[in-house]
Amino acid sequence: MSLLSPPLEAFWAVVRKGTVQDASYILGITQTGVTQRIRSLEKQLQTTLFIRSRKGMKLTNEGEALLQFVKGSLEIEGMALSKIQKAAKDSITEVYISGPPSILRSRVIPNLLPLKSRFPLLRFRFNLSDTTDNVESLKSGQCDFAVLEPHQVTREMDSKILKAERYCLYGPASWKRRLLPDILKTEPIIAHHSSDLMTYNLLSKYKLKSVTQSERHYANSTDAIRLMISRGLGYAALSEDYAADFVKSGDLIKLSSQHVYDLKLSLCWYPRVNRPDYIQAILKSLA
Repeated sequence: MSLLSPPLEAFWAVVRKGTVQDASYILGITQTGVTQRIRSLEKQLQTTLFIRSRKGMKLTNEGEALLQFVKGSLEIEGMALSKIQKAAKDSITEVYISGPPSILRSRVIPNLLPLKSRFPLLRFRFNLSDTTDNVESLKSGQCDFAVLEPHQVTREMDSKILKAERYCLYGPASWKRRLLPDILKTEPIIAHHSSDLMTYNLLSKYKLKSVTQSERHYANSTDAIRLMISRGLGYAALSEDYAADFVKSGDLIKLSSQHVYDLKLSLCWYPRVNRPDYIQAILKSLA
């Protein structure tokens, strides 16, 4: 933890590591983020702090003067933090986790709620989102953890591979006696938005996409999609874990047990210098 402002923290990281790339690793932000903070600081001070070269970042005279200020601030900070951190042990801590609704509902939230008895001052904030906003929320620091697909994970992030989420095709109970080829040919797909390819990905795996209708229904909520399916408006690929209770209650039926799609997911976060016990417990609870 540092009490330095983000721009000064970036300056100190670049001084210690010598390059923007290495500084980004210890700060847990992108290289662009580090550069933007340095430029913001230079603009604020109306001076140049580094000479940039292929060998790294070298301090200017003005940069060396600022370095002395930072070192002095860190000495004072060290004494203050020992008192502040002692009080912080008795304060509320919020953890923000963002990810697809299906996996948060079926696995993340149920697995983390038991931690409340061990960490009574821990507060969770869950953002259920099926959009690319999850990765942007993590990169911007809005959330602490995000559940992402492999292609969204960058090398600056730490990650833990989660059990793949299995998707199957679901329709309303009234379609129980209908054959899958007839459903694909005559009924529309229901998706979250125009770029939602989950059902298409499943069908493409079995070379069935070409027989489907091109026009789809859209709803930006998994619960809304489930309701639309149960009312006979169409079909969709849903997480097997999410759909299980609705199949049991008779709202939905699985259209095929042979056609499945396993979505690979990872729990991602940016590296921390220290991992509090509650962070370790969160990582251990999710698999």
